[in-house]
Amino acid sequence: MNGLQLEAREFHAFEAAGERFVYLVPSAAVFRLDSATSAILERLSTGPRRLDALIDGLAGSFDEEDVKNGVYDLMETRAIGPAGAPPDTMPVEVPPADFPLTTMVLNVTSKCNLSCTYCYEYGEDRLVDEGTMPRYMDEQTAQESVEFMLAQSKAKDAVNLTFFGGETLLNFKLLQKTLDYARRRGVEEGKQVRFSLTTNGTLLKPDVIEWLSANDVGVTISIDGPKDTNDKFRVLSNGLGSYEMIVPKVRQLLERHSTRPIGARVTLTQQNLDVHRIFRHLTEEVGFREVGFAPVTTSSCQSYALDEASYDRMLVQFQELAREWLEAAVDDRFHGFSNVRESVEEIHKGFSKAYPCGAGLGLMGVGTDGNVSLCHRFAGSSEHRLGSVTEGVDREKQAAFLEEHHLAYKPDCHSCWARPLCSGGCYHEAQTRYGTTRAPNLHYCDWIRSWTHTCLEVYGELSERNPSFLRHFEA
Repeated sequence: MNGLQLEAREFHAFEAAGERFVYLVPSAAVFRLDSATSAILERLSTGPRRLDALIDGLAGSFDEEDVKNGVYDLMETRAIGPAGAPPDTMPVEVPPADFPLTTMVLNVTSKCNLSCTYCYEYGEDRLVDEGTMPRYMDEQTAQESVEFMLAQSKAKDAVNLTFFGGETLLNFKLLQKTLDYARRRGVEEGKQVRFSLTTNGTLLKPDVIEWLSANDVGVTISIDGPKDTNDKFRVLSNGLGSYEMIVPKVRQLLERHSTRPIGARVTLTQQNLDVHRIFRHLTEEVGFREVGFAPVTTSSCQSYALDEASYDRMLVQFQELAREWLEAAVDDRFHGFSNVRESVEEIHKGFSKAYPCGAGLGLMGVGTDGNVSLCHRFAGSSEHRLGSVTEGVDREKQAAFLEEHHLAYKPDCHSCWARPLCSGGCYHEAQTRYGTTRAPNLHYCDWIRSWTHTCLEVYGELSERNPSFLRHFEA
């Protein structure tokens, strides 16, 4: 045993609250180091060493038993291993054909009353086959979609139905009928159906607000911040900004609808990167409980696409808001920066993903014509169609997609320590940037690694300063 040659394996080291941690790849576990294990890793950072050499080298600080116990702990967690041993293989385990659907995104209309410049559905980057989808979903297709959702959810006792568009509320009457139908059928099938929708907020009339509140519908508002930033891209067909139309209605919604938190979803562009100002305005002045930010999805040639400097600027502001979130969490206070909350939750739950999201698996999008796609962003794209609500899912096509898109077949990702949480990134972004869903999103790899490192630091510090807060993520 003492002659065993040891070397460091794959992990990412970070510090938080004066302690040293490692994020273990590919198990996605976080391991706090004590003084002995920290010293062992420090020695192995310069190359392989025999166990007896480690014992001798650390004799001034630790006795032999401490070193051996530290080595055992590190080997158990796979932070170290025998020198020259083959790396951990990445098994290709395609989910079974009966993997349950947990979320169905129902595109009830492909029509919108705004003309947002960066819109992935109507802009220059659109994937929709022109003229193939009805502008509005009809009641029969909606009911068939509900039946599809209930059947595909298998043994799950709860399923999520998200209404989407275009502008979702343009088909409000269908929303009402579909929710009633889905709720009734859910009761008959012994399943809870949870409802949510995304809207641009322009059609939030009093009767709509009352319906959303009475039916416990989760609402996400697409809005890009104060008037000057929102109105750069989120405009009406005549070019006028939408802010002054939206905000009074949103405030009415926030005042009336208290059963579910109302969140804002912000698209960040080259021209709209003042994250702090946007966050303060939407939470403190408008009243949103949570705000989530997403970089614009577009090809690199568009004027509003983010460049490397833009990602750097976004990262600094995200890090500052993450620190605010941490201090609030330490004091058991709520903070509405959803990007860090979601990442910390994934770290706590030990997510190690073979796929970047549930698209084409636990999540599917249904177009206005009843065709089923990978997700709502691919609705209307025949290339990314997986079936229909009447015919069901084409299992051969789904299985082929899942095998081709498994992390094991993304060699660019195999040396990246952040791959358990990223797994190559968004399919739609890849399609837009590189012309194929199979490509990893290499243009923001550095950003993902830096942001994941920040979230690990937040998690590590929270685990030291207020570990009970992490129970919020265990429900």
